[in-house]
Amino acid sequence: MSDTPAGSLYVVATPIGNLDDLSPRAARVLGEVALIAAEDTRHSGRLLRHLGLSRPMLSLHEHNEAARVDTLDARLAAGEDVALISDAGTPLISDPGFVLVRELRARGRRIVPLPGPCALVAALSAAGLPTDRFLFQGFLPARGGPRRARLEALAAREETLVFYESPHRVRDTLADLETVLGERRVVLARELTKAFETFLDGSARALLARMQADPDQARGEFVVMVAGAARRDDAEQSAVEADALLAALLAEGVGVKQVAAVAARVLGGVKKEWYARAQALKDGH
Repeated sequence: MSDTPAGSLYVVATPIGNLDDLSPRAARVLGEVALIAAEDTRHSGRLLRHLGLSRPMLSLHEHNEAARVDTLDARLAAGEDVALISDAGTPLISDPGFVLVRELRARGRRIVPLPGPCALVAALSAAGLPTDRFLFQGFLPARGGPRRARLEALAAREETLVFYESPHRVRDTLADLETVLGERRVVLARELTKAFETFLDGSARALLARMQADPDQARGEFVVMVAGAARRDDAEQSAVEADALLAALLAEGVGVKQVAAVAARVLGGVKKEWYARAQALKDGH
């Protein structure tokens, strides 16, 4: 058995736009590791050139992540340090890396986080919405039906809701927010830390009108933040959450009988009563 100490996997946050946001510690680690596992080696190569660094790189993305585990574990076992980076921001936050970190931690490897830029935290810090509790949902479903079902399931949540969204879907998402959540306050953070960083604040309807008047406001990557639901008393809150669960299951095509069975198992109560409630929701009563 080798006496060589095992290496460490450094999970390194990289800039989401402004390259000056990279921490000195992150720059030092990127220059010292034996290998950098990057979501897109061409994209990350530009960051390394900006830093004046030249390090071996290996692609690690959602399609090959599981297959890379053994390779990277062998490098760590040989005593080499490895850095994990994504295209922008903190790895694993709506980016690849979870499978790798989970498997390496299960094998006893040392995982070292290097904190830094994260779009959702940056957006929340400047949005003016409550941040004592928030619920991050990553990207909403791409198709309208599942997206609205997800929003309906979240409608009763009192925390600030946070999503990522792409420029080609942001208008559709705003339209669905208006349909499902009505006049809730929405804050859009666009192109964070870049030259055209913008915060748009208002109802979903108002923000859609703003984009109609100025199509440039639909460009770039978005963090979508939505005010949470108003507080309800416990009984009313439970009823609303139960209806949200039933509605989400029905929207996914689950039959009324199966919905009643799931509700009885998860929430308790009589299956017959859940059946009647789910049927009423399905019929629109």
